[in-house]
Amino acid sequence: MANKANSLSHTKWMCKYHIVSTPKYRRKIIYSQYRKSVGEILRRLCEYKGVEIIEGHLMKDHVHMLVSIPPKISVSSFMGYLKGKSALMMSDKHANLKYKFGNRHFWSEGYYVSTAGLNEATIKKYISEQEKHDIAMDKLSVKEYEAPFKGSK
Repeated sequence: MANKANSLSHTKWMCKYHIVSTPKYRRKIIYSQYRKSVGEILRRLCEYKGVEIIEGHLMKDHVHMLVSIPPKISVSSFMGYLKGKSALMMSDKHANLKYKFGNRHFWSEGYYVSTAGLNEATIKKYISEQEKHDIAMDKLSVKEYEAPFKGSK
């Protein structure tokens, strides 16, 4: 599904983003005892919003994700949701985190995001082939028909 265009009712889309987020104070705790919990929580929250995780890696002090976000959700609102809800869920699941990170603050304030688009040559090829296809379809549909009840003399 990574290279397939998704669809909504009137839209075809393929919006992929590379997102990197770090825990508060860049503490190296994700890779140790909280790795499984962070992974499960992020997967569950993405599933709730209809976001597909194409690739994801939990490093010891940051999280890399390549996600496909529907165009009806902005990247900033999704990241606010993801970081906010995951921090709440982590503090509920691991009560001792509030002593290390403060009350329900798991992630640092910012994040990194970049788009992962298609190759320009691929787009140019698609456009040129689409034009050729449209011209071929026009030639097929130009055929004129005679009236069936018109008598020939």
